[in-house]
Amino acid sequence: MSMSIGVLTAGGDTPGLNAALRGLGKAAESIGVQVIGFYDGFRGLMENRMLHLEGSTLSGILTIGGTILGTSRDKPDAMPVGNKLLDMTEAMVYNYRRNHLDALVCLGGGGTQKSAYKLMKKGLNIITLPKTIDNDIVLTDVSFGFDSALGVATEAIDRLHSTAHSHHRIIVVEVMGHNAGWLALGAGLAGGADVILIPEIPYDIAQVAEAIVRRSRAGKRFSIVAVSEGAMSRQDYEEYKRLQSNVEKENKKGKKKGQAELLEFETYRRGSTLRLATRLEELTALESRVTILGHLQRGGAPSAADRLLATRLGTAAVFFIQNQRFGVMIAARGEGVEAVPLEEVAGKRRVVPLDHPWIASARSVGTCLGD
Repeated sequence: MSMSIGVLTAGGDTPGLNAALRGLGKAAESIGVQVIGFYDGFRGLMENRMLHLEGSTLSGILTIGGTILGTSRDKPDAMPVGNKLLDMTEAMVYNYRRNHLDALVCLGGGGTQKSAYKLMKKGLNIITLPKTIDNDIVLTDVSFGFDSALGVATEAIDRLHSTAHSHHRIIVVEVMGHNAGWLALGAGLAGGADVILIPEIPYDIAQVAEAIVRRSRAGKRFSIVAVSEGAMSRQDYEEYKRLQSNVEKENKKGKKKGQAELLEFETYRRGSTLRLATRLEELTALESRVTILGHLQRGGAPSAADRLLATRLGTAAVFFIQNQRFGVMIAARGEGVEAVPLEEVAGKRRVVPLDHPWIASARSVGTCLGD
């Protein structure tokens, strides 16, 4: 019997997903392997909703953003069904067997890696590909989607320079990235931001204001502040660590109050960029404006680099399946690929090291990092 591969795209949509599906599908088709795509991430696998990825289905999707399969953030062991969260893992295992799959390829970020690992522990042959604009997946040089989002964020900062200069303003631009600063740091450095604030370096608002005032005194009457959505002031960081510690202590005692307080703090932090801009206006006496790029960074056609990377990883997945290598994530390594044990990836996050060359370069050109 010929081999049959299942594939799904889960988590947030990302440029390059269709390129990866095309690479996987065409490589499989060339050796007579059938590929079944499941709609809407793990939910489609649970509901057995599928699409055969072949010839006409794969044609023309290389340059298209998003994913032709659709996606969702539903998790196998906490799937919304009616008004409840249920463990639907066994239903997914059943549909895997029912469709006589030899392997399941999961394209996604950190959450997807964890979910795929849970299915692997149920005995399924799993391979994952690293996809996220956040670039925070461990043990891969880069994840596809990052380069495309980096280009969008950089272009946005480029465009904001002209309006900041014309109106002599502080422009605070919020960049995605979750709790890793790769996107804000990269776009801020490439776009010439004057201040870059990332989660890895809790900032002192007084230091940021002083850097902007120094620019103003030197005759530079505008400033661009690139801030990661996960960046925190030193005060907020200390409070966050305290609440996290409380949750860990209470979990051992079976209590829930600390978790509720942590969730309340996370809700409060959603407005941190607006509060930052207001405070900078107060401290510098300069007018400020906020631009939140949001999902704009995920949209549109993938960059050439992401098309190449996604195609490389998608085709490599077929090679590893042919060679019966399962339970791995296909990582980008230089110009090649490497199969990394999934257990070493799931539940971990790749953050910006404080000695990273990008940080060193930012400091060397006089960029304020808030510390």
